[in-house]
Amino acid sequence: MAIVYFVALNALGHLGFVGSRMTTALFALQLGASPFTVGTLMSLFALLPMLLSVSSGRLIDRIGPRQPLAGAFAALAIGGVLPCLFPFLGILFLSSTLLGLGFMCVHIGMNSVIGAHGAPEQRALNFSWLALGFSFSGSLGPLVAGYAIEGFGHAGAFLVLAFFPLLALGLLLARKRPLPRPDHSVSLPQNRHLLDLFRVPGLRRTFIVSGVLAMGWDLYSFLMPLYGARLGLAAATIGSIMASFALATFVVRLAMPVLIRRVRQWRVLTASMAIAGLSYLLFPFVTSVPLLMANSFALGLGLGCAQPVIMSLLYEASPPGRQGEAVGVRTTMINASSTFIPLGSGALSAAAGMRPAFWLLAACLLAGAWFARRRVR
Repeated sequence: MAIVYFVALNALGHLGFVGSRMTTALFALQLGASPFTVGTLMSLFALLPMLLSVSSGRLIDRIGPRQPLAGAFAALAIGGVLPCLFPFLGILFLSSTLLGLGFMCVHIGMNSVIGAHGAPEQRALNFSWLALGFSFSGSLGPLVAGYAIEGFGHAGAFLVLAFFPLLALGLLLARKRPLPRPDHSVSLPQNRHLLDLFRVPGLRRTFIVSGVLAMGWDLYSFLMPLYGARLGLAAATIGSIMASFALATFVVRLAMPVLIRRVRQWRVLTASMAIAGLSYLLFPFVTSVPLLMANSFALGLGLGCAQPVIMSLLYEASPPGRQGEAVGVRTTMINASSTFIPLGSGALSAAAGMRPAFWLLAACLLAGAWFARRRVR
């Protein structure tokens, strides 16, 4: 039951975050924002997490995950309530920042909890359960957001989405037992440096592949609403298309416990990036809703199988007592790409249309597949 509780906490926070991010993009467009402004808003979800992830990981290593998680769920709830109270374009810049900070701490804290829970041989399976929770909340988030927008408007949808992290906060505070955490009795050298982690070969390779995969994952949440709006699709339809992506991640992660036992982890990563790259190549040629859902589903199959493998490799390769810091480094790299690439993609889309943005992302993923294939050899 403990793993169910941990996965539920993470899923509630993630659902509110994913739904709010989609709602932010569509609300900004409805308020007359340009693609570049939408890209700026999407980058704010990652700007402060890019700068503070390592510090947050070190804090969680030092004091444990409970207090940072409580603050994170509160930040997600407040970030969702603000656009409902003040439905203006300007407030979206503040709410995006709060939502990004909140989910950063949820992501680092819950990965620390899952990695420390149970025996080492159960770690990959535990991360698979966490990834399944991500898929469920990722499927439900766009659907909840889309139908809440249809029923209550954009401002009302934010209030609906704020309920989920608030529920997670209540569940966390109701638990009296301490949360699992990595061994904090390890004495760490005083002169340790962040670059020491990049000198660990296994960690360095994992960081590189993780950054490429996360770029493909995060930019989907930016490019798909923008592409759907350009095609004239309704918010609920865009939410359904994005839900098909998340549904695919759920389906493929159901098979992960068996897949992890039978296929080498780096082969899984190679296939993941190859499938994702080919899917992004096809997007500019797809305009009908059924084909958009099918291509999104294929993209979800590709990207969905990578998350538990990445986190298991990362946790295993991290030096003792620095697991949260390593997750923080990964989060920093992810958020750096999420900060700058939406800005570049928004500017590129405004100047040259959607095709170059999709194809540039496809090229990065296919190059990552080639890098991972070399690791297999």
